[in-house]
Amino acid sequence: RYLLEQDFPGMRIGPEPTTDSFIAVMYGETEGNVPGNALVVDPKKPFRKLGRFGNAFLNRFMCSQLPNEVLKSISIIDSPGILSGEKQRISRGYDFCQVLQWFAERVDRIILLFDAHKLDISDEFSEAIKSFRGQDDKIRVVLNKADQVDTQQLMRVYGALMWSLGKVIDTPEVLRVYIGSFWAHPLRNTENRRLFEAEAQDLFMDIQSLPQKAAVRKLNDLIKRARLAKVHAYIISYLKKEMPSVFGKENKKKELINKLPEIYIQLQREHHISAGDFPEVKKMQEQLENCDFTKFHSLKPKLIEAVDNMLANKIASLMNLIRQEESNMPTEMVHGGAFDGTMAGPFGHGYGEGAKEGADEEEWVVAKDKPAYDEIFYTLSPINGKISGISAKKEMVTSKLPNSVLGKIWKLADCDGDGMLDDEEFALAKHLIKIKLDGYELPGTLPSHLVPPSHRKPFQTAE
Repeated sequence: RYLLEQDFPGMRIGPEPTTDSFIAVMYGETEGNVPGNALVVDPKKPFRKLGRFGNAFLNRFMCSQLPNEVLKSISIIDSPGILSGEKQRISRGYDFCQVLQWFAERVDRIILLFDAHKLDISDEFSEAIKSFRGQDDKIRVVLNKADQVDTQQLMRVYGALMWSLGKVIDTPEVLRVYIGSFWAHPLRNTENRRLFEAEAQDLFMDIQSLPQKAAVRKLNDLIKRARLAKVHAYIISYLKKEMPSVFGKENKKKELINKLPEIYIQLQREHHISAGDFPEVKKMQEQLENCDFTKFHSLKPKLIEAVDNMLANKIASLMNLIRQEESNMPTEMVHGGAFDGTMAGPFGHGYGEGAKEGADEEEWVVAKDKPAYDEIFYTLSPINGKISGISAKKEMVTSKLPNSVLGKIWKLADCDGDGMLDDEEFALAKHLIKIKLDGYELPGTLPSHLVPPSHRKPFQTAE
């Protein structure tokens, strides 16, 4: 709702767990709903494979279509609210985690939403997060309603969230957490406004980059599937080879399923395959229970060679084609809705702050502090109105900034490149030091509004 800046059919927002359905929010010329059973038979929609989850799921699945600019670039899958307490013991009637896994394999980004007041990860949420295993690079976390707590509480809330996530997600990397208040109402607590703006900007940049990375992500998924298919071929052919031709087939089948972890290790050594390429043991054992091992196929080395050839040679040329196509096409970005409020104008992120301060003012922004800087300048014994690099260094190092930063400031401030600073250049150097000490980044090149008035090139009038 925050991203689209308009209601969509089937939307309900409230403090209680409101959505009990999976809603695919997609672009359409007219506004309306398409129920799940109709969706899975629509050849133009990518949901046909969801039919295997049965009616219990399809009754809880729908597509909301509306003519919204944001949806021209991305589609959003809104999953049901996570249940906690007694409610999570009531079956949904379909395998919730399996459905989440199906979507997780196909989407570009997974966003986990946490409320600053409800940080507990219920059993169902824990299972849901575990179903995203193998898709960790797609996960981002949003800590919402952060304006409803003060800075001290927010620090504790953030720490508690990271601790809770660390117990559920078994990776050494820390997940990226975006802190903010993602609704269009006044902030209750404004002391962290700058933090919320920076975090929202980062999240928008992340979402906006998705369309241009979609082709690379699909190629990445193709490589994953190819490696997995190859490993499956080795496992299946091994089980087929070990089966007796006449008697004791059932007993041998049970024995092989129990020995699966050892078979994995043996195949890793034999074919030099990484352990990370193998499917999860427990899941594989469950699937093998219902299979007839005698109907499995023997290994076909030519097919394995074809997969190896694809991974070694064909994928590289495909990657080059994608890069060429991307360079020839205009950069795809998400437009409309909340994204338009972050681009430009005086309320764009960082506008009027740091090096951008004074960009739309006629007077030189450094002038207001120049009298104080001039006092310091004249204590440094200027000769012919300029101080040497040595004198400037003595003053500049008092900021305690590292030499690499001070060197950059010197380059920006020494406008005429004569190795000395006049009073305006010195004032500019002090202003850039102040920008850095206030926590802002220095510009790569000096913006025109920061150039000292005496160093500005006069406008050439046409003859």
